[in-house]
Amino acid sequence: MSERYPQAPAVAATAPSFNIEPLRFEADFEQIPEDEGETIAALTDAMRQITEKTSHDYGHAVRSVHAKSHGLLRGELRVLDNLPPALAQGVFAQAGTFPVVLRFSTNPGDILSDRVSTPRGLAIKVIGVDGPRLPGAEGQTTQDFVMQNAPAFTASTPKDFLKTLKLLAKTTDKAGQAKEILSAVLRGTEAALEAVGAQSATLKSMGGHPETQVLGETFYTIVPFLYGPYIAKLSVAPVSPSLTALTDQKVDLKDRPDGLREEINAFFANQGGEWEVRVQLCTDLQKMPIEDAAVRWDEDQSPFFPVARITVAPQPAWTDARSAAVDDGLAFSPWHGLAAHRPLGGIMRSRKPAYEMSATYRGQFNGCPIHEPKALDKLPE
Repeated sequence: MSERYPQAPAVAATAPSFNIEPLRFEADFEQIPEDEGETIAALTDAMRQITEKTSHDYGHAVRSVHAKSHGLLRGELRVLDNLPPALAQGVFAQAGTFPVVLRFSTNPGDILSDRVSTPRGLAIKVIGVDGPRLPGAEGQTTQDFVMQNAPAFTASTPKDFLKTLKLLAKTTDKAGQAKEILSAVLRGTEAALEAVGAQSATLKSMGGHPETQVLGETFYTIVPFLYGPYIAKLSVAPVSPSLTALTDQKVDLKDRPDGLREEINAFFANQGGEWEVRVQLCTDLQKMPIEDAAVRWDEDQSPFFPVARITVAPQPAWTDARSAAVDDGLAFSPWHGLAAHRPLGGIMRSRKPAYEMSATYRGQFNGCPIHEPKALDKLPE
């Protein structure tokens, strides 16, 4: 099938006026607790327990988190022309295009009915990126960005996240029907909060996320990374009218355990879409901390600036063959990438060994070694 990318909406081809003073990174900005190694080891062990449980039950190993994919897409990332020097860093250092793989998912480490409604994830693998690499990524030519549809994390530190992860490990692949009932209750509570202008990230993470279209969401890296000499977070927002029309659109998931996947497949069967990649630079370490992942960086003080576009043509969005190629054959980690985009902060530091464990376990259990692609002609259909 030939791929024809949709025409971009009529918007400026370059970033808006850049009028902030980004903070340059210094090594002592990262504050590593003395016992962080023990915490990270415990996090990795909890994730391994989740993976061992599900692989035993399914006869097939899946990810410790974001196990269920809903859309697996091939697209193109186009870096914008004439970016200001502070924005022209790493992957975005100069105008050009790269093939990308996009994986839409939901949070749990077990394969649940979509009636258990949890936050959504988007993982992006940019292929063909040159430059000095991160430790462990030598010889690769990819850059991964791992995101959720929230501007901040539910836990401030790895130690806080460990408490939640231990609870999740105890309930992995258990009481699926009870989780559906609980999710319905939590969605009602969250809807009541949102009706009065409030919301709860905790309720959403436990199953209270509204039953809405995945493709209308804006995604964020949540936690920071190096952006050349600076510190940044990244977001990906829908911009083509066909996608923005889906923002907050309700989806009927009754008797549709894979309804989110069905919706994405139906969308891309006959149309494409476009997202804008945006970068937010740190300007004040007190208000925009590195080590507290639960703090939302103030967009009035430092807005997100567009640096690239991602375009996806009509295509099969999820097939068994694509799942074998992407879900089983690829791993997504912020530590797959350039030294210019080194992950920062405790949550990012904990991801490196945890994600490596998950990928290694899956590759060994499934007999399908994980690999980093050097090129991407197409995904299987």
